[in-house]
Amino acid sequence: MSECKGKSSWPELVGVEGPVAVATIERENPYVDAETVLKGSIVTTDFRCDRVRVWVTKEGIVYQAPTIG
Repeated sequence: MSECKGKSSWPELVGVEGPVAVATIERENPYVDAETVLKGSIVTTDFRCDRVRVWVTKEGIVYQAPTIG
């Protein structure tokens, strides 16, 4: 796995609303695009340095630490 630029994980965002987490991540690391993903969704397993998935509950709350990938 190659080294990605900038901050790579955001454990402090667990418990916040998804859109707030997305905005925070994109502000703290301009090299990534963050997107909310509903818990239980099926996603690709490829690793990308420019992507952060923000996993949220059906209530829209982040339930695990967002990381680059």
